[in-house]
Amino acid sequence: MSDTGSIRRRTLLLGAGGVAVVGVAGALSIEAGLIPGRTTLHQLLGLNGESGEVPDVEPGPSTRGDFVSDARLGVSCGWTIAYPPGAEVGDPLPVLVVLHGYSNDNRAAFERLGLDRFLADAVAGGAAPFAIASVDGGDTYWHRRASGEDAGAMVTEEFLPLLAEHGLATDRIALLGWSMGGYGALLLATELGPGRVASVVAESPAMWQDAAHSPGGAFDDATDYAARDLAGRQGALAGIPVRIDCGTGDGFSPVVERYVAGFDDSPAGGFEPGGHDFAYWKRMAPAQLAFVAEHFTATKARG
Repeated sequence: MSDTGSIRRRTLLLGAGGVAVVGVAGALSIEAGLIPGRTTLHQLLGLNGESGEVPDVEPGPSTRGDFVSDARLGVSCGWTIAYPPGAEVGDPLPVLVVLHGYSNDNRAAFERLGLDRFLADAVAGGAAPFAIASVDGGDTYWHRRASGEDAGAMVTEEFLPLLAEHGLATDRIALLGWSMGGYGALLLATELGPGRVASVVAESPAMWQDAAHSPGGAFDDATDYAARDLAGRQGALAGIPVRIDCGTGDGFSPVVERYVAGFDDSPAGGFEPGGHDFAYWKRMAPAQLAFVAEHFTATKARG
């Protein structure tokens, strides 16, 4: 009897305290996205694939700071700009703006995801150089809330001008985000359009099938959800190169698959083994940065 066969004959515990008994029918419901536990199930079965590895290379220079955001109602927002090796702080490079996930901040893009070292490795391999910038967006899902806080406006009205002051080219930016930030990257790209966005990459975007399934805090209410639901708005991204990656063991995967299916032209990326975690996101980083570099090059050629 195979290991997989043995596991299928055992009951699995997937509950708040660790393991809860669900049999084969329960496992199938989890797989279909009908009840929570997809990521845990795939992890227990060893289906999420290998973890990505941050390249063992020296990153380029970086600069950090903070500003008090009016759009975020007086919150102090930390930020980081990372340059590739061979560039200097202040060089007029195109810029990839990275939106972090829930409970993260701007540092996670570099300290946890290692994007500065993935960038160094990509440029060493021949990719066109660009900078990567990230900023603290809080946990309000990168859009205006009933309180008046608006992390999306903070990016477009405060952070992009700050990046321009540092010499970066902000007339057409790229966007990348994971989880909450993946949703935010798609939302901002939808709102900004192809005139401002050279490409957008969403990894494991946090998306729900309806307002009732979204967690408290993601949206103010059903009206807020409906106003910013991405389903049915794929056409607004026409003219923007789009890449969407999501692990097949990710609880968001069923909804993301339906969203991807709604494009007239299928986005780049796709679905492969992986969970909703940095292990998967690091594995995807090389292909995603190559995608960004390719479309910055295309933008320059058109210009």
